[in-house]
Amino acid sequence: MNQIETHIAGSKPVIVDFSADWSVPCTLMGPVMHEVNNKVGDRATIFHVDIDKNPTFAERYAVLTVPTLIIFKDGMPLWRKSGVVPAHEILENLDLHIE
Repeated sequence: MNQIETHIAGSKPVIVDFSADWSVPCTLMGPVMHEVNNKVGDRATIFHVDIDKNPTFAERYAVLTVPTLIIFKDGMPLWRKSGVVPAHEILENLDLHIE
């Protein structure tokens, strides 16, 4: 998890997608996150975190449901939403934090 934590602490925005393989809503988020990744390019970094493989990291950010998306910048969580989120909503919130 050190790589993710290093990115979270940086000035470039990071989207962390907390998910689980067994979650149907997480499966629905796959194409959405692919679209977000294509539109964001190098303006932000996206990480997918499986809560079953990384429970301590999920607990640190109080992730109780999946999918949960958190946008970080400079080590701070700036936006958070659980459930299936449309790409345009993720991108709009990301744009608020890109310089």
